[in-house]
Amino acid sequence: MTLGIVMVSHVSDVVIGVKRLINEVAKDVSVTVAGGTEDNGVGTSFEKILAAFEENEADQIMAFYDLGSAKMNLEMAMEMTDKEVMLYDTALLESSYTAAALIQAGADLSAIEEQLSPLKIK
Repeated sequence: MTLGIVMVSHVSDVVIGVKRLINEVAKDVSVTVAGGTEDNGVGTSFEKILAAFEENEADQIMAFYDLGSAKMNLEMAMEMTDKEVMLYDTALLESSYTAAALIQAGADLSAIEEQLSPLKIK
């Protein structure tokens, strides 16, 4: 099983920038993004999230998001994909970067999740 990352933000520039940062430390990790609405306004898009799941080359996807309504769309999209998706209520930038670096280094899911636990948003 391979691990990949999907990031969802209300603004496309946010996830595009974080993906660019991740590519510096984890160029072999499949990272796909869904930012903004269908017309690139502020918000999230179920369709963009589903496309990010399908475009991701990994079998298992670690999903990160910025705000609550993104989580709602992520949860709906999770029901529509055959991929195994794990959703994390953690700080978007720090957790996606940490996860990608650890995937690149060959860490397993439990080790990655242990490192993400201090980044949980309560």
